[in-house]
Amino acid sequence: MEQLTTTVAAPRGAPKATVAGSQSEAAGSVTKRLSSELMTLMMSSSPGISAFPKSDANLFEWAGTIEGPAGTVYSGLSFKISINFPSNYPYAAPTIKFDSPCYHPNVDIVGGAICLDILQDKWSAVYSVQTILLSLQSLLGEPNNASPLNPDAANLWDKPEDFKSQVMKHYRRVDGSNA
Repeated sequence: MEQLTTTVAAPRGAPKATVAGSQSEAAGSVTKRLSSELMTLMMSSSPGISAFPKSDANLFEWAGTIEGPAGTVYSGLSFKISINFPSNYPYAAPTIKFDSPCYHPNVDIVGGAICLDILQDKWSAVYSVQTILLSLQSLLGEPNNASPLNPDAANLWDKPEDFKSQVMKHYRRVDGSNA
């Protein structure tokens, strides 16, 4: 199969595009998107979720908090998460993990990894930090037991008292102390 290539000449005196320039523009675009999402999140009235950059110098690493939804075994509990955005965000999903131990069918109790379809094969560039946080909050009360990272938690889910006991056994308050 023959490949066709087209070369377009830049106007006389125009600077040549470089790979570094393209990467810089892409990083600027991601930074602009993340700044916009941060403002939206700060102005929103979504209860029980928050996230901010870990430092002013790096918009690509955020720390967040998710409160358990009312009416679930996680009600009244708060969990710390970390969010790392790739350089091609929003075209690739951020990496999110629980920093607080979270006993849940779709969370790895040791490493904090999360099994959530929108963070993997169902990712879309239309998702924002806010929609991700709301999805994670919803996941706390509505796990996908068909795809567990923690099979013990999935097996115990239908026994609320036993499940809550395990949640509290592993839980550490956001300030680091036991509940």
